[in-house]
Amino acid sequence: MKLVHLILAHTAPVQLERLIEKLAHPDADIYIHIDKKATIADYQHLEGVKNVRLIKKRTKVGWGTYSMVEATICSIKEIQQTAKQYQYFNLLSGQDYALTSSSALHNFLDENSGIAYMNYLHMDTEWKEALPRIESYHFHNWSISGKYMFQFMVNLVLPKRKFPLGFTPIGRSQWFTIPMECIEYIMEFWKANASLRQFIKWTWAPDEFIFQTILYNSPYKGRMVNKDLRYIDWSAGGVSPKTLIMEDAEAIVASGEFYARKFDLKRDPKIFDYIDNHIKP
Repeated sequence: MKLVHLILAHTAPVQLERLIEKLAHPDADIYIHIDKKATIADYQHLEGVKNVRLIKKRTKVGWGTYSMVEATICSIKEIQQTAKQYQYFNLLSGQDYALTSSSALHNFLDENSGIAYMNYLHMDTEWKEALPRIESYHFHNWSISGKYMFQFMVNLVLPKRKFPLGFTPIGRSQWFTIPMECIEYIMEFWKANASLRQFIKWTWAPDEFIFQTILYNSPYKGRMVNKDLRYIDWSAGGVSPKTLIMEDAEAIVASGEFYARKFDLKRDPKIFDYIDNHIKP
Protein backbone atom coordinates (compact mmCIF):
# COMPACT_ATOMS: atom_id res chain seq x y z
CA MET A 1 0.00 0.00 0.00
CA LYS A 2 1.54 3.26 -1.17
CA LEU A 3 0.88 6.27 1.04
CA VAL A 4 1.56 9.94 0.37
CA HIS A 5 1.87 12.43 3.21
CA LEU A 6 1.35 16.14 2.63
CA ILE A 7 2.65 18.34 5.44
CA LEU A 8 1.67 22.00 5.63
CA ALA A 9 4.39 23.78 7.59
CA HIS A 10 5.25 27.36 8.39
CA THR A 11 7.80 27.24 11.20
CA ALA A 12 10.09 25.07 13.35
CA PRO A 13 12.27 23.18 10.83
CA VAL A 14 13.88 21.07 13.58
CA GLN A 15 10.48 19.92 14.81
CA LEU A 16 9.41 19.22 11.23
CA GLU A 17 12.49 17.09 10.67
CA ARG A 18 11.61 15.02 13.72
CA LEU A 19 8.12 14.40 12.35
CA ILE A 20 9.56 13.33 9.00
CA GLU A 21 11.73 10.74 10.71
CA LYS A 22 8.63 9.20 12.25
CA LEU A 23 6.78 9.07 8.93
CA ALA A 24 9.60 7.39 7.01
CA HIS A 25 8.58 4.12 5.36
CA PRO A 26 9.63 2.33 2.14
CA ASP A 27 6.08 2.73 0.77
CA ALA A 28 5.59 6.37 1.77
CA ASP A 29 6.46 9.63 0.05
CA ILE A 30 6.43 12.92 1.94
CA TYR A 31 5.64 16.27 0.33
CA ILE A 32 6.02 19.47 2.31
CA HIS A 33 4.43 22.83 1.60
CA ILE A 34 6.40 25.59 3.28
CA ASP A 35 4.47 28.80 3.84
CA LYS A 36 5.77 31.45 1.45
CA LYS A 37 6.31 33.76 4.42
CA ALA A 38 8.98 31.38 5.76
CA THR A 39 12.61 31.37 4.62
CA ILE A 40 12.89 28.39 2.29
CA ALA A 41 16.63 28.06 2.88
CA ASP A 42 15.84 26.80 6.39
CA TYR A 43 14.09 23.77 4.87
CA GLN A 44 15.90 22.95 1.65
CA HIS A 45 18.15 20.39 3.32
CA LEU A 46 15.08 18.21 3.84
CA GLU A 47 15.05 17.34 0.15
CA GLY A 48 18.17 15.32 0.85
CA VAL A 49 16.05 12.94 2.92
CA LYS A 50 14.88 9.86 1.05
CA ASN A 51 11.33 10.11 -0.36
CA VAL A 52 10.94 13.74 0.77
CA ARG A 53 10.08 16.58 -1.61
CA LEU A 54 9.30 20.25 -1.11
CA ILE A 55 6.29 21.66 -2.95
CA LYS A 56 7.57 24.11 -5.56
CA LYS A 57 4.54 26.40 -5.84
CA ARG A 58 4.34 27.97 -2.40
CA THR A 59 1.42 29.99 -1.07
CA LYS A 60 1.52 32.82 1.45
CA VAL A 61 -0.81 31.41 4.08
CA GLY A 62 -2.90 33.52 6.43
CA TRP A 63 -4.65 32.00 9.41
CA GLY A 64 -8.38 31.50 8.84
CA THR A 65 -8.20 32.51 5.18
CA TYR A 66 -8.85 30.83 1.86
CA SER A 67 -5.07 30.68 1.37
CA MET A 68 -4.93 27.47 3.43
CA VAL A 69 -7.25 25.78 0.95
CA GLU A 70 -5.22 27.22 -1.92
CA ALA A 71 -1.98 25.82 -0.46
CA THR A 72 -3.57 22.39 -0.07
CA ILE A 73 -5.11 22.33 -3.56
CA CYS A 74 -1.92 23.51 -5.26
CA SER A 75 0.13 20.95 -3.36
CA ILE A 76 -2.20 18.11 -4.32
CA LYS A 77 -1.99 19.17 -7.97
CA GLU A 78 1.79 19.00 -7.78
CA ILE A 79 1.60 15.51 -6.27
CA GLN A 80 -0.80 14.40 -9.01
CA GLN A 81 1.54 15.72 -11.69
CA THR A 82 4.19 13.22 -10.61
CA ALA A 83 1.87 10.49 -11.95
CA LYS A 84 2.88 8.26 -9.03
CA GLN A 85 0.23 5.83 -7.85
CA TYR A 86 -0.84 6.10 -4.22
CA GLN A 87 -3.64 4.31 -2.37
CA TYR A 88 -3.90 6.73 0.55
CA PHE A 89 -3.38 10.44 1.20
CA ASN A 90 -2.56 11.81 4.66
CA LEU A 91 -2.78 15.54 5.43
CA LEU A 92 -0.67 16.75 8.34
CA SER A 93 0.61 19.99 9.79
CA GLY A 94 4.17 20.67 10.80
CA GLN A 95 2.94 20.78 14.42
CA ASP A 96 1.69 17.18 14.38
CA TYR A 97 3.57 14.20 15.75
CA ALA A 98 3.22 10.45 15.21
CA LEU A 99 2.06 8.29 18.12
CA THR A 100 2.77 4.99 16.37
CA SER A 101 5.40 3.52 14.09
CA SER A 102 4.97 4.16 10.39
CA SER A 103 4.45 0.41 9.88
CA ALA A 104 1.49 0.45 12.27
CA LEU A 105 -0.28 3.07 10.16
CA HIS A 106 0.44 1.24 6.88
CA ASN A 107 -0.83 -2.03 8.33
CA PHE A 108 -3.97 -0.32 9.63
CA LEU A 109 -4.76 1.23 6.26
CA ASP A 110 -4.12 -2.09 4.52
CA GLU A 111 -6.65 -3.74 6.82
CA ASN A 112 -9.20 -0.92 6.37
CA SER A 113 -8.72 -0.20 2.70
CA GLY A 114 -11.14 2.28 1.15
CA ILE A 115 -12.22 4.00 4.38
CA ALA A 116 -12.03 7.82 4.52
CA TYR A 117 -11.08 9.06 7.98
CA MET A 118 -12.37 12.60 8.54
CA ASN A 119 -13.61 14.35 11.65
CA TYR A 120 -16.83 16.30 11.11
CA LEU A 121 -19.89 17.89 12.69
CA HIS A 122 -23.04 19.08 10.93
CA MET A 123 -23.07 22.87 10.91
CA ASP A 124 -26.86 23.09 11.01
CA THR A 125 -27.20 21.04 14.20
CA GLU A 126 -23.89 20.16 15.90
CA TRP A 127 -21.56 23.02 14.96
CA LYS A 128 -23.86 26.03 14.81
CA GLU A 129 -21.12 28.42 15.94
CA ALA A 130 -19.49 27.79 12.57
CA LEU A 131 -22.50 28.94 10.53
CA PRO A 132 -21.31 32.58 10.32
CA ARG A 133 -18.29 31.25 8.42
CA ILE A 134 -20.52 30.52 5.45
CA GLU A 135 -23.52 32.79 6.02
CA SER A 136 -21.45 35.99 6.10
CA TYR A 137 -18.91 37.47 3.69
CA HIS A 138 -15.32 37.40 4.93
CA PHE A 139 -12.51 39.48 3.44
CA HIS A 140 -9.57 38.15 5.45
CA ASN A 141 -7.68 37.47 2.23
CA TRP A 142 -7.56 41.16 1.38
CA SER A 143 -4.46 43.08 2.38
CA ILE A 144 -6.00 46.56 2.43
CA SER A 145 -6.82 48.88 5.29
CA GLY A 146 -10.46 49.20 6.28
CA LYS A 147 -11.36 45.72 5.05
CA TYR A 148 -13.14 44.76 8.27
CA MET A 149 -15.28 47.87 8.24
CA PHE A 150 -16.17 47.12 4.63
CA GLN A 151 -16.92 43.52 5.61
CA PHE A 152 -19.22 44.72 8.39
CA MET A 153 -21.10 47.03 6.02
CA VAL A 154 -21.50 44.36 3.35
CA ASN A 155 -22.93 41.86 5.81
CA LEU A 156 -25.21 44.52 7.28
CA VAL A 157 -26.79 45.15 3.88
CA LEU A 158 -26.74 41.82 2.10
CA PRO A 159 -28.79 38.75 3.10
CA LYS A 160 -27.22 35.67 4.63
CA ARG A 161 -25.33 33.51 2.20
CA LYS A 162 -26.33 29.91 1.48
CA PHE A 163 -23.95 27.10 0.75
CA PRO A 164 -24.05 26.43 -2.99
CA LEU A 165 -25.27 23.30 -4.79
CA GLY A 166 -27.74 22.51 -2.01
CA PHE A 167 -24.95 20.84 -0.07
CA THR A 168 -25.10 19.89 3.60
CA PRO A 169 -22.10 21.69 5.16
CA ILE A 170 -20.00 19.72 7.63
CA GLY A 171 -16.55 20.11 9.13
CA ARG A 172 -14.36 20.59 12.20
CA SER A 173 -10.73 19.59 11.79
CA GLN A 174 -8.94 20.04 8.47
CA TRP A 175 -6.56 17.09 8.95
CA PHE A 176 -7.53 13.74 7.47
CA THR A 177 -6.46 10.38 6.04
CA ILE A 178 -8.45 9.28 3.00
CA PRO A 179 -8.11 7.06 -0.08
CA MET A 180 -6.44 8.66 -3.07
CA GLU A 181 -9.55 8.05 -5.15
CA CYS A 182 -11.41 10.37 -2.77
CA ILE A 183 -8.75 13.03 -3.30
CA GLU A 184 -9.12 12.63 -7.06
CA TYR A 185 -12.90 13.06 -6.76
CA ILE A 186 -12.49 16.19 -4.61
CA MET A 187 -10.03 17.70 -7.07
CA GLU A 188 -12.20 16.98 -10.10
CA PHE A 189 -15.28 18.36 -8.36
CA TRP A 190 -13.41 21.48 -7.25
CA LYS A 191 -12.20 22.13 -10.80
CA ALA A 192 -15.64 21.61 -12.33
CA ASN A 193 -17.59 23.90 -9.97
CA ALA A 194 -16.64 27.55 -10.30
CA SER A 195 -19.57 28.66 -8.12
CA LEU A 196 -18.21 26.63 -5.23
CA ARG A 197 -14.70 28.02 -5.68
CA GLN A 198 -15.99 31.59 -5.67
CA PHE A 199 -18.16 30.98 -2.62
CA ILE A 200 -15.33 29.47 -0.60
CA LYS A 201 -12.99 32.39 -1.26
CA TRP A 202 -15.22 34.62 0.89
CA THR A 203 -15.66 32.28 3.85
CA TRP A 204 -13.70 32.07 7.11
CA ALA A 205 -11.40 29.06 7.79
CA PRO A 206 -12.77 27.06 4.84
CA ASP A 207 -9.96 24.52 5.22
CA GLU A 208 -11.89 23.10 8.18
CA PHE A 209 -14.98 22.19 6.19
CA ILE A 210 -14.60 22.28 2.40
CA PHE A 211 -12.97 18.88 1.84
CA GLN A 212 -15.32 17.06 4.23
CA THR A 213 -18.34 18.80 2.71
CA ILE A 214 -17.46 17.84 -0.86
CA LEU A 215 -16.94 14.20 0.08
CA TYR A 216 -20.02 14.03 2.34
CA ASN A 217 -22.21 15.23 -0.54
CA SER A 218 -20.75 12.72 -3.00
CA PRO A 219 -21.05 9.03 -3.87
CA TYR A 220 -18.19 8.49 -1.40
CA LYS A 221 -20.29 9.49 1.62
CA GLY A 222 -20.67 5.86 2.61
CA ARG A 223 -16.89 5.50 2.82
CA MET A 224 -16.56 8.22 5.46
CA VAL A 225 -15.89 7.39 9.10
CA ASN A 226 -16.27 10.27 11.55
CA LYS A 227 -12.80 9.82 12.99
CA ASP A 228 -9.57 11.48 11.89
CA LEU A 229 -7.06 9.17 13.66
CA ARG A 230 -5.74 12.16 15.63
CA TYR A 231 -5.71 13.21 19.26
CA ILE A 232 -6.66 16.89 19.44
CA ASP A 233 -7.64 18.64 22.67
CA TRP A 234 -10.30 21.32 22.17
CA SER A 235 -10.99 21.70 25.89
CA ALA A 236 -9.46 25.18 26.05
CA GLY A 237 -12.32 26.48 23.92
CA GLY A 238 -11.95 28.94 21.08
CA VAL A 239 -10.99 28.22 17.49
CA SER A 240 -7.59 26.63 18.13
CA PRO A 241 -6.78 23.40 19.96
CA LYS A 242 -4.58 23.24 23.03
CA THR A 243 -0.80 23.03 22.61
CA LEU A 244 0.05 19.66 24.12
CA ILE A 245 2.66 19.41 26.89
CA MET A 246 3.87 16.83 29.43
CA GLU A 247 0.73 17.14 31.55
CA ASP A 248 -1.12 15.68 28.55
CA ALA A 249 1.34 12.83 27.96
CA GLU A 250 -0.65 9.96 29.47
CA ALA A 251 -3.87 10.99 27.73
CA ILE A 252 -2.08 11.26 24.40
CA VAL A 253 -0.55 7.79 24.60
CA ALA A 254 -3.76 6.25 25.97
CA SER A 255 -5.82 7.73 23.12
CA GLY A 256 -4.87 4.93 20.74
CA GLU A 257 -4.68 7.40 17.88
CA PHE A 258 -2.00 7.51 15.18
CA TYR A 259 -1.19 11.23 15.48
CA ALA A 260 -1.64 14.11 17.87
CA ARG A 261 -1.51 17.87 17.57
CA LYS A 262 -0.43 20.45 18.22
CA PHE A 263 3.07 20.50 19.67
CA ASP A 264 5.81 23.06 20.18
CA LEU A 265 9.32 21.63 20.49
CA LYS A 266 10.67 24.83 22.05
CA ARG A 267 7.94 24.97 24.66
CA ASP A 268 8.13 21.36 25.79
CA PRO A 269 10.71 19.03 24.18
CA LYS A 270 10.14 16.34 26.82
CA ILE A 271 6.74 15.42 25.41
CA PHE A 272 8.38 14.25 22.17
CA ASP A 273 10.77 11.95 24.03
CA TYR A 274 7.93 10.58 26.15
CA ILE A 275 5.89 9.70 23.06
CA ASP A 276 8.91 8.09 21.38
CA ASN A 277 9.46 5.91 24.44
CA HIS A 278 5.83 4.78 24.42
CA ILE A 279 5.33 4.45 20.69
CA LYS A 280 3.27 1.52 19.38
CA PRO A 281 5.27 -0.92 17.19
